Amino acid sequence: MPSRIYTRTGDDGSTGLFGGGRVLKDHERIRAYGTVDELNACLGQCAANLEEEARVKSLIARLQNELFTVGADLATPTDSRASVPRISSEDVQRLENCIDSYEADLLPLANFILPGGSRVAAGLHLARTVCRRAEREIVAAREVDELNVHVLEYINRMSDLLFVLARWVNRKQNVPDVEWTAWRQPSSSPLEPE
Repeated sequence: MPSRIYTRTGDDGSTGLFGGGRVLKDHERIRAYGTVDELNACLGQCAANLEEEARVKSLIARLQNELFTVGADLATPTDSRASVPRISSEDVQRLENCIDSYEADLLPLANFILPGGSRVAAGLHLARTVCRRAEREIVAAREVDELNVHVLEYINRMSDLLFVLARWVNRKQNVPDVEWTAWRQPSSSPLEPE
């Protein structure tokens, strides 16, 4: 008989960590790697919408694989005997190099920008906000459990990379970034009924 995807072991609201031990599904550690999984899905959607820019599609594929490593790292207590890949300072440095490479093609920002532009850039901005939530949840998890210090550094750099990538994709697709303007028109605001 083929194996089934359901095990029923989580029906009580708990889940297993790599290397043993169970915690509730709303445990800070589980929230953190659940949001990392959500971030990975956002990146998958961005890649699916990319018709051109093989360089970015290849980068997104690498990031998705590395996010699986982040998830495994978060799901495995640091004192566990389980052997899983861990995020390292080299992974963080690679993201910094990538940010520098893409940013070199961009003009310096003169204004804040709103999430948007092309479909892919908007998706990358959405992924960036999910990444920032993952970062906050990793900080919360770190308050209750010891975590690999490089995971937080990696996720922090990834949010910066996603911002730069969104701008880079807009530039390559000849779509301007959407600049923020302080909306202060007293009577003709589109938010007010006429």
